[in-house]
Amino acid sequence: MTEYRRVALIGLGLIASSMAHAMREKGLAGEIVGHARSAETRATAREIGLVDRVCDTAAEAVQGADLVVLAVPVGAMGAIAAEIAPHLAEGATITDVGSVKQAVIEAVAPHLPGHVHFIPGHPLAGTEHSGPRSGFATLFVNRWWLLTPLEATEPAALARLRGFLTGLGANVDEMDVHRHDLVLAVVSHTPHLIAYTMVGVADHLRRVTHEEVIKYSASGFRDFTRIAASDPTMWRDVFLTNREATLDILGRFTEELFMLQRAIRMGDGDMLFDYFTRTREIRRGIIEAGQDTAAPDFGRGAPVPEKKA
Repeated sequence: MTEYRRVALIGLGLIASSMAHAMREKGLAGEIVGHARSAETRATAREIGLVDRVCDTAAEAVQGADLVVLAVPVGAMGAIAAEIAPHLAEGATITDVGSVKQAVIEAVAPHLPGHVHFIPGHPLAGTEHSGPRSGFATLFVNRWWLLTPLEATEPAALARLRGFLTGLGANVDEMDVHRHDLVLAVVSHTPHLIAYTMVGVADHLRRVTHEEVIKYSASGFRDFTRIAASDPTMWRDVFLTNREATLDILGRFTEELFMLQRAIRMGDGDMLFDYFTRTREIRRGIIEAGQDTAAPDFGRGAPVPEKKA
């Protein structure tokens, strides 16, 4: 495990608050400093004792920090980077938690001085909840945290960050920037867009009432609503900044959907059975990899991790 003397969390939502809980529990930071744009969020963070010190500006928060985590929507990354750049300590590591990497690099890197280490990152962990009260220390346990180091990244800084993230409980891997954005378009971005769309279809289908949709929601639609409850600002920025990869995967999805539509229309049960058999193996692989549970009802009855103040 790696300890940083002072960690600055810029943004105090689910990811940052979970990092704060995990850092405190594991002793990974000498001091945890936080900042959020919203005065209400800052007040909540102070009220629950989320971090050691809450700052009213991002510039103040990063002063003296040897690790700075940008945990704001992708669309806000560039402005934050420009604000904090003059105040970054020499040798500090700057990372982020955005689910798009190329756009973050283009927005952040030009603002940063040469005396810091910028190592983009993305934790593949989360819930549909947001805000400083939503975090919990075990969010990252056995979840992947992808790093997309730049060509000039110093090995020592990268190794130190990897050790820190491992200390949070994460499995750390490295990936090429463009491959990251394509892979995430498959496993995260497009599924979220489909979920938003299906919930929108239900909302617009006036022949099925709003009350019926809520009352009779089976597990499939219920899962869609959980995914579609995610932070709208974050997902707006994701789709606008990972446009090319998302549109590519959406095109492939549409082709598959037309193929299934034709099979249903033609009564081709063999094709449907074979297709569903192949896709079921993906679910089994996810469970075997420890990335989800085979518990009844997808583990919804499992105890919720206790939140610490």
